[in-house]
Amino acid sequence: MKLRRSLATAVTAAVAIGVSTLGPAPASAQETAAEKYVALGDSYSSGAGAGSYDSASGDCKRSTQAYPELWAEANAPASFDFTACYGATTTDVVNEQLGPLDTGTTLVTLSVGGNDAGFGDTMLTCVIQGTSACLDAIDTATAYITDTLPGRLDTVYRAVRDEAPNARVVVLGYPRMYELDGSCSFGISEESRAAINGAADHLSEVTAKRAADHGFTYADVRPAFAGHEICSADEWLHSVNLADLGDSYHPTAEGQSGGYYAALEGVA
Repeated sequence: MKLRRSLATAVTAAVAIGVSTLGPAPASAQETAAEKYVALGDSYSSGAGAGSYDSASGDCKRSTQAYPELWAEANAPASFDFTACYGATTTDVVNEQLGPLDTGTTLVTLSVGGNDAGFGDTMLTCVIQGTSACLDAIDTATAYITDTLPGRLDTVYRAVRDEAPNARVVVLGYPRMYELDGSCSFGISEESRAAINGAADHLSEVTAKRAADHGFTYADVRPAFAGHEICSADEWLHSVNLADLGDSYHPTAEGQSGGYYAALEGVA
């Protein structure tokens, strides 16, 4: 989710808040060697927050620690194209990321929707404007997720299927942001944290339904991130990162490996 511009404002305005399903080894090796893998999506797929960015990716912030890179390294597919980009919306994926897809593509991964729903602006509102404004912003985002996002996801999923008719498509969701009653002693209110988690759950449910209706596999990352949210004792998500504001509210390298990569391996 694209937070660089908006969080720069927040820094001056507020205190930062605080079982594998693979088959037998020979068959799996043959299948993996034949894979032609394309990784699409937003910053949760590009690896913003994980560090170790490929300088050639520029503002897309593609990390060598992102789950697509980890999967490609572990499984050695025949080809691997990584077009996911920081800040990408559903429209960006359709217009800018589908080039590598073709009839020979066998695996596609994708996370998208959070930027369409305005989660970056919502988090900014929660940080600098207090609980009431936060809850209003979350209500607006939730209404968008309910009323508008399904159609936008349909557009992406149809485009992916049109360009890669023979591929298995795995759609990955988003984690909850906060451990409730956790270790944070200051920052946004507990009511705001609970509402943010509720919106994340709603986004996951809507995304899972649309993915299933298109015959895609949905990989829910929330179980893997349980106990590793912001305010937990072992965080896999950044809160506000003053060293690199664009990393804020994104998975760390541990979140990419223990959360996203593990979820992908479980279904791919």
